[in-house]
Amino acid sequence: MKVQNIKDVNAFFKMIDSCEGTVELVTGEGDRLNLKSKLSQYVSLANIFSNGDIPEMEIVAHEKEDVEKILHFMMNN
Repeated sequence: MKVQNIKDVNAFFKMIDSCEGTVELVTGEGDRLNLKSKLSQYVSLANIFSNGDIPEMEIVAHEKEDVEKILHFMMNN
């Protein structure tokens, strides 16, 4: 799924950390990075946002409950 206009990056990562299953960032090259890894969060996403916002990225959640949690976050934040 594509997520857009994430304004509160800290809240986004806190929500990702609370997911039960694997949540991955899909890079433009097709690589998948585990977003639950703090190293991936800080290193790989540093290039996506420079002003504190994440304009758009593609993520894959493997558990249905996690997909619902991400959708709920995107609709309410």
